Parts: sequence; structure tokens; C-alpha cells
Amino acid sequence: MDGKEVLRIVDAIQRDKNIDKEIVFGGIEQAILSAARRHFGDAHELTVNIDRESGEPTVNCDNEELPQDVLGEILGRVAAQTAKQVMIQKIREAERDTVFDEYMEMQHQSVSGSVSRVEGGAILINLGKIEGILPRGEQIPGESFRVGDRVRAIVLDVRKAGSRVKVILSRTHPDMVRRLFELEIPEVADRIIDVRSLAREAGYRSKVAVSCMDSSIDCVGACVGMRGARIKNIVDELAGERIDIVRWNDSLQVLVPNSLQPAEVEDVILCPMLGRVIVLVRDDQLPLAIGRKGQNVRLASKLVGWDIEVMTQTELDEQLDKTVEAFSTIPGVSEELAESLVSQGFFSYYDLSVIEPDQLAELGGLTAAQCEQIVDVADRESERVEAEEEALRAAKKKHPAGSTAKPETPVEKPAPQEEAAVSEEAAGVTEETAATEEEAGVIEAADATEEAGVTEETSQSEAVASEEEVPAAVAELDIETDSDEVIGSQEEPVNVENATEESTEKQE
Repeated sequence: MDGKEVLRIVDAIQRDKNIDKEIVFGGIEQAILSAARRHFGDAHELTVNIDRESGEPTVNCDNEELPQDVLGEILGRVAAQTAKQVMIQKIREAERDTVFDEYMEMQHQSVSGSVSRVEGGAILINLGKIEGILPRGEQIPGESFRVGDRVRAIVLDVRKAGSRVKVILSRTHPDMVRRLFELEIPEVADRIIDVRSLAREAGYRSKVAVSCMDSSIDCVGACVGMRGARIKNIVDELAGERIDIVRWNDSLQVLVPNSLQPAEVEDVILCPMLGRVIVLVRDDQLPLAIGRKGQNVRLASKLVGWDIEVMTQTELDEQLDKTVEAFSTIPGVSEELAESLVSQGFFSYYDLSVIEPDQLAELGGLTAAQCEQIVDVADRESERVEAEEEALRAAKKKHPAGSTAKPETPVEKPAPQEEAAVSEEAAGVTEETAATEEEAGVIEAADATEEAGVTEETSQSEAVASEEEVPAAVAELDIETDSDEVIGSQEEPVNVENATEESTEKQE
């Protein structure tokens, strides 16, 4: 084997496949070793070494170097073919490892490519060297792509699958929003503005907390851009997903109200033992703070890293009284200890069951045995309450609200003697009915007149009732909507007098 030819092959593979030369030399050595074993068998000890400078191979059999003519016999036509297959396999493995290492370094980074095909909901994206997979679960709800569309996503995971590399992409991960901020906002890319925290529900809403060390820069305004141009590009890339930009603050007393915007917060109570924050708001701000299906408070909790519980002052007072009364029934818990526990944010038996014994002893001056007994009782009570709630949910699932199904009552068939008596009685009733038909006609005429009056009064009462139901419906709608939707969901007041006149005209 010519050493110069070996060096030429190594250089070509290293340049075309971007594979380290040492890996290519190792593959050639493995190929020659495989051919030598095929020639000599497994009974001999064989080693192969290629000089990295000259490219000349050296084969040792039982610690004796083989001459070049024997080496030529080893690398005959059939053996050379085997060596070629081994070398190709090694090169493929080396190429796979190179691609794997490259994309592992790009994990959670942004990549873009074109859609090559769609298979069963999953989208295959051509990234250049390799195809990435965008599973259905990592796609933003409601969006769709066609072959040839440009798609931007982040590298979620990289896996080896045989001789191939699988690159799993995602458009729903929170880092997708972070990378878009870096692409669209130069201050974020230059680390002038720092994205401190991020919470996201893909396709619906995201909250991003930002801060800036330079007090002369408005970090929120810089992220929004002139007339919202910067944030609009990000929203368009995320299929219309709403993005709230929050000003970060190291104090939870400031950060929590910022994260719950647009709701106005009256007070913030910290419960460090449970990692909980109690937020007090006015009655009219409660729907805004909670958001549609609890989305606003849920994202705010993820953003600040604490559990946020939104209440009004009335709800908090009722909860305090109820919890103190419940905790006072536990043996060993005095009223003072119950009030102290409630002041630390312990509102349920479950909260009390997870408290550390040393913390409980510090609050109430109790012994270790007393603390353990209290925690055991709270644990049993929490399990009981959970079982009752589970049974209630099962009952509601089995008999949903609004069901009109009634148990069937069996009807007994009368005996033959009773049937005869019933027949005679029916005959008598028939004669009496025939005799009173004339009176019935008069009664029906009077009833018709009275029914017309009642109907007219009923239509008027229904119209008045509809006026009372409208505010309740509007209030219910406000609770289920977000801030911007509450403003747009106001209904026009209903004119009760017009409704009454219309119903009366229809009756006439």
C-alpha cells in the first residue's frame, strides 16, 4: 500500500466530511486489521500501525513485522473490499459523532430550515446537513405548515439512532421566546437588557420579566419598540401569542404586583415557610388578577417562582376564621398556635401535614413527640378531605348537573276482579260525564278568558325577570374574561318597557 495514497485519502476525507484526521487513520488501521485477521485467522496476535507522517502501514504478527510483499497478499481484491467496507462504516460513525457533537452544542439554540415533508402530524425540516423533526406536541396549537415553508424552532434534544442522528425541534418551549427576543431586540442580544424570568403557555400567552443595569434605559419600552414594532415581529412568529413584558424587581413586594398586571393589587403577604404569596385585590379586580381559566395568576406564579393565591379581604378573613377553628380541634394545638400557623399561610390540613417538626416546635414551643402527633393527625385529615373530594368528583361525573333522569317506578297490573270493578266504575263515570258536557263548555269558556289574563301577566313578569338576569349574565361573563376582553364584552342595557309591549302585542 502506497503511503502517499493513504495520506491523500485521509486529507480528502478530512476536508469533505469535516472528520478529524486521527479518526480517519484509526478507521484505515481497523480496516487493515480486519483484512489481516481474515487472512491469518484468530489464532495469531495482530497489530496494525500507520505512520502519520509518511502514511506507510506496518503489520505485526506475533510481534514480528510482516514484509511489504506479504502485506500486498493480505490486501488482495477480496480483502481490500472488506477493508473498504470497514473503513466506510468507521467514517460514517465518525461523521455521525461529528454531527451529534455539533447539534449538542446548539441545544436550546434557534435554528431555521424549510419543511421537506409532513408525516402523521410531525414535520420534517431540512436544516442543511440533517433533517430535524418537529413533533405534533412541540408545535404551537392552531398553526400549520406546507412543504417549502420556512420554519424557526429551537433544538430541544439530540439523539443517536444507529448510524443516524435525530434532532428534535420545538416551538412551544419557553426558550423559543427567549431566542426570538435575542433576534429581534439588539439590547437583549448584547446583554444590555437581561431576560430574568419567563413563563409561557404556548399559543395563548407568555410573561417575560426583563431588567437593565443602566437606569437611563427603559427596558420594557426597548422590548416593545417604536409603536410596538419589535414585539409585533415576535408575536407574528408565534402565531399571535400574547406577550406581557414585566419589569423585574428583586423584591417580591414589587415583582408580584408587576407580574399580575393589568390587575391592581392592594397588598402582598409573604408566607416563606410554604413558598406562598397571598395577594389581596378588590372585588372588581379579582377577575383580572385570576385571568381566563386562571391563566394570569398561573403564569405569574411560574414567573416569580412562588405560589400565588389571589383573594379579597373578605375571603381572607373568612378563611382565617375557618382555618383557626379547624386547627383548634387538633389535639395539642392551642388557639394561639392555630393563629400563629394561619399567620404563616397554613390554610389546610395538607399544608400542616408537610410542615417540618422543628418549625412547628419553634412556633408553638412543643416537644418532638407533640409535633409528630400533630403532623400525623393533619396527615390523616388531609387524606380524608382528599377522599371526600374525590368521591364528590366521581359523583358529579356519574350524575352531571342538569340531568333529568328519574328512577323508573314499576306499575302493578290490577287483578281480574279489580278490572271488573274498574270497568263498572268507568261506565258510571261516562254517564256522569255525558250529563255534564254542557256545564263543561261554560267552564272552558271562563277558563279561556282567565288564562288569557294570566298569560298577559306572565309575559310581563318574564320581561321584568329578563332585566334582572342580564346583569348577572354580564357579571358571570366578566369573571371568565381577561382585561381587554372585559371591556369589549359590555352588553347594551335591555329596555324592559319595550320588551313588555312587544310580548303584549304578540299575545293580542
